[in-house]
Amino acid sequence: MLTLSDYPVIYDQSVAWGDMDAFGHVNNVMYYRYIESARIFYMDALNIFDQDVYTVVASNQCKYISPVFYPDRLKIGVRVEEIRNSAFRMSYLLWSETQQRNVALAEAVIVCVNKETMLKTEIPEIIRHKISEIELKVKHFI
Repeated sequence: MLTLSDYPVIYDQSVAWGDMDAFGHVNNVMYYRYIESARIFYMDALNIFDQDVYTVVASNQCKYISPVFYPDRLKIGVRVEEIRNSAFRMSYLLWSETQQRNVALAEAVIVCVNKETMLKTEIPEIIRHKISEIELKVKHFI
């Protein structure tokens, strides 16, 4: 079973009252917002927003393990599982402080596109290098 120690980047996410739905638990849409915030946190560590590329989510999915309720704090582990020519696959583990266990697992494929043409383009070499540096902290990398 995966744990937060398998992820080189950990993002801290508070659960807000307004994140819950009519059934009294965090709405499924909020998980994608939490994951987005964690992804941007990782991307900031790469300084990818200073490059001549945009990053676009090509696909994503989330497996819900246990419902989350307010109040709670989530630790979201983020890592890159695979690097391709113009895309990379990220995975996420959402861990609840209240429940002391994993509550969701997610994955997304991120594609780099040229800022001018909006066509997919190769991942800049400096970004590949920074991903490797970050990922080698947990020694699972590709």
